[in-house]
Amino acid sequence: QVQLVESGGGLVQAGGSLRLSCAASGNIFGFNVMGWYRQAPGKQRDLVAAITSGGSTNYADSVKGRFTISRDNAKNTVYLQMNSLKPEDTAVYYCVAGPTRTPRRYWGQGIQVTVSS
Repeated sequence: QVQLVESGGGLVQAGGSLRLSCAASGNIFGFNVMGWYRQAPGKQRDLVAAITSGGSTNYADSVKGRFTISRDNAKNTVYLQMNSLKPEDTAVYYCVAGPTRTPRRYWGQGIQVTVSS
């Protein structure tokens, strides 16, 4: 079974920064894709950023230029550096990982990010 452990959330003022980390583990051959979704109250869960094992990235338009996703393949860990945070970034952030050779997707428990104005 794949397990994802998220860390790095918290409370920050607008304009500040946070770095989220997600360490993935399991009896698999690696992860083709890892990423982050977020869900604010009353809204759907949306993709924030994703990264493939080869380093290709994709970002939501709302975070381009402010957030950076990266990964350490040896550690099966994905990071989300969040800069210039805005109150509208407030949400529960969920790590997601897609193991190699399977269409399955595994989710972390979610971690709260709160940005005050």
